[in-house]
Amino acid sequence: MKLVIAILQSHKLDAVMKALDEREIYLKTVSNVLGCGRQKGVSEVYRGVREAGNLIKKVRLEIAVNDSYLQPTVEAIIKGAQTGKIGDGKIFVLELAECIRIRTGETGGVAIG
Repeated sequence: MKLVIAILQSHKLDAVMKALDEREIYLKTVSNVLGCGRQKGVSEVYRGVREAGNLIKKVRLEIAVNDSYLQPTVEAIIKGAQTGKIGDGKIFVLELAECIRIRTGETGGVAIG
């Protein structure tokens, strides 16, 4: 089991969600976050408004997957998020020690779905 964490440009979220849905990856958690990387606070246009400063609005996407879904998940995120320009984001893949479905008590890959 793996936990995939992706930090994306906010305006690319819809494209990433569509690419994930096409690969039948439906269980996701999305959060709005602030951060900076190589952009180093370079101003960005978001919904027609130019933003400047050290922290840029981003989206954090978290997806727990069984090992067989890891590669399709990563490919979908790249497909939806990639522009080829600085600030496209990052994908982190972590080992997931355990997953427990609260409703049934199921554990492991069965609990992920």
